[in-house]
Amino acid sequence: MKVLATLVLLALALAGLGGRELAAPAIPVRAAWPQWGGPDRNFIVPSADLATTWPADGPRKIWRRPLGDGFSSIVSDGATLYTLYRDGADDVAIAIDAKTGDTAWSTKYAAPFRETCSEQLGPAPRAAPLIAGDRLITISAGGLMTSFERATGKRQWSRDLLEGSPEAVRACGYSSSPLAWRNTIITTAGGRGRGVIAVDTATGKIAWQAQDFQNGYSSPIVIDLDGRPELIVFTYGEIAGLNPDSGALEWTRPHPSDQGVNVATPIWGSDHLLFVSSAYGGGSRMLRLGRSGDTVKVDEIWNSQRVRIHFGNGVRIGDRLYASNGDMGSAPFAAIDVATGDMVWRDRSVTRATLIGSGMHLILLDEDGTLAIATPGDAGLQVQAKAALLTERSWTAPSLVGTTLFVRDRHQIMALDLGR
Repeated sequence: MKVLATLVLLALALAGLGGRELAAPAIPVRAAWPQWGGPDRNFIVPSADLATTWPADGPRKIWRRPLGDGFSSIVSDGATLYTLYRDGADDVAIAIDAKTGDTAWSTKYAAPFRETCSEQLGPAPRAAPLIAGDRLITISAGGLMTSFERATGKRQWSRDLLEGSPEAVRACGYSSSPLAWRNTIITTAGGRGRGVIAVDTATGKIAWQAQDFQNGYSSPIVIDLDGRPELIVFTYGEIAGLNPDSGALEWTRPHPSDQGVNVATPIWGSDHLLFVSSAYGGGSRMLRLGRSGDTVKVDEIWNSQRVRIHFGNGVRIGDRLYASNGDMGSAPFAAIDVATGDMVWRDRSVTRATLIGSGMHLILLDEDGTLAIATPGDAGLQVQAKAALLTERSWTAPSLVGTTLFVRDRHQIMALDLGR
């Protein structure tokens, strides 16, 4: 059970899958990697001029510095990086100069959380911050949402997402990364009538709360469904679509897993296919969504127990899904056919990795801190360059801004030049 809990927690830390062609609303600021999963919340970026050969010690290191304990991923407006770490019983939000690694500001604040999932992981923050205009929005492992002035780090407001209901947060901590929608921030909260919640970006006051969902560990997305926005949430036991302006339920389908460990962010494609996946008996399913007026039709195209994304993220490129596949053990990297759910191939040289898609390249960071750049094909994965870079558990998904890659393990952060 402790091993299960251990991998669950990092699941929440990473909790995100992306899908190529995701039609999510743009963040209304100049932002290179403004949120969990990047510009479109899907870990896909435009093709960049990336080097496919590296020296033996890896790509050029721009800077490296220590950082406190945490799994929160890195967001950036291009000039500055933002992330979270733990300092004793407090969280620290930090802004770092992207070119030098110097601290621009850091703000320490009380963020109570008693970790009961695994002694290995500790009470570190899991969720990615969110750049929302001139604000930085964070969520602690205990479910405390906080807004900071992005230029200075001044705290503006905080809201306890649990609202006095500690059972709403999972044993391994809160990990759902917040989503900007119009003048609100949307995330899951858990509990009767408040399974999903939207707060006013400027004040932190509740804009709406709805549904009775229990919390999973996944992060929400907004898709364009036949010309209208649809909020997709993957919770304790279901995948559901809501109106992002009100929280009104438009459809739901069950997706049970042991202990409700649904972690990976759903993947949406412009072909109206929505992919969801989890470990611990959840498996995967592909749904086709279609809207007619106020009615959303949902058809299941396939489901499979052979495809199981435990934690971290995957990407969709064309008619293939790419992700580490499995529960415990090695979780080899795999290609999955979108239309059928069939395994096209598995590659055991890359295991339990998070990834970014850039053009036809995949940038992969495995849990041991080994970075690789590869090209997937019909016959398998062609790994072009590979190097061991980080020394501790590297469960935080990487972030790519232009050709600069930002990575972290539990106690350090690094900037790498992947350009030619």
